[in-house]
Amino acid sequence: MKDVLKNGLGSWKLIAFGAVGLLILVIASMAIGKYTVPPSAILRVLFAGLTGGNAEVDPIQQTVIWNVRLPRVIAGLLIGAALAAAGATYQGLFRNPLISPDILGVSTGASLGAVLAIFLKMPVPVIQLVSFCGGLLAVGAVYVVGAAVRGRDPVLTLVLAGVAIGAIIGAGISLIKILADPYDQLPAITYWLLGSLTAVTRADVWSILPAMLLGLLPLVLLRWRMNVMTLGDEEAQTLGVDTRLTRLALIAGATLITAASVSIAGIVGWVGLVIPHIARLLVGPDLRRLLPASIMLGGGYLLVVDTLARSVALIEIPLGILTAVVGAPFFLWLLASIKRGWS
Repeated sequence: MKDVLKNGLGSWKLIAFGAVGLLILVIASMAIGKYTVPPSAILRVLFAGLTGGNAEVDPIQQTVIWNVRLPRVIAGLLIGAALAAAGATYQGLFRNPLISPDILGVSTGASLGAVLAIFLKMPVPVIQLVSFCGGLLAVGAVYVVGAAVRGRDPVLTLVLAGVAIGAIIGAGISLIKILADPYDQLPAITYWLLGSLTAVTRADVWSILPAMLLGLLPLVLLRWRMNVMTLGDEEAQTLGVDTRLTRLALIAGATLITAASVSIAGIVGWVGLVIPHIARLLVGPDLRRLLPASIMLGGGYLLVVDTLARSVALIEIPLGILTAVVGAPFFLWLLASIKRGWS
């Protein structure tokens, strides 16, 4: 089996099995909760909603499925898939296994926008919009700084610029937390920074869907060029790849989907770092298979984590706590168990 996976054979079969498993997780996630809904009732509610009928459908079950759990499940799938895809893209593009979607400041920039909007007592749609714009502006600032410095290694220059901009933005977030009302604004800011899908609605899902599709499109279409760029800029240019334009398109796509995710769910850590490693162990480093596998694993992983967050305790646990509890030990095990170099 290891030889099959090593040679890249059977990878698409794994992805097909993953798709079936993802469908099972979706049904299970909509069934599990404080109010349990049987799978048969879920199918009846979904069929009635899609066909316009409402015969033999419990109105409470219909409300729970359509207004609460279905938007949350779709948001979890989209956000998990987006963060995992962005992580796989950044790790391949920068040839570094420790790169995650927040390396260029997109997560901290989106966080600053949301924290500032909460501090100014803006409505939820405005908070999401400001958060989204904050992530894009942060990456724009990183690119401007990287272009101005013009180091000999453009990848390293971008990473260092991202670290510096992220530190400045983090200081701004800390300042706003100090100035915020400790009884009203500070708890909302803290809970948002820990990540949650509690308040996600159908309108939120529709609002991020265009950005998700637009951002994923270049990642999927250019994933074969990412394979070439892992060889290094000089080799990729020799093979006819415009590394500068390709890197810009890939970073823009990964940034767009990360900013859209953070704008409605807050900071959900470890997904973009750990999930691409798991996908790489299953299907190998070839991004033609690695990216689809990361997308499915990321969506399924966040779906499981969100289901646990709202069902294992009397109060809902923030996603960032659970992803750290699961992700950090796994990553330590990964570091200890892999003896050969990262590929």
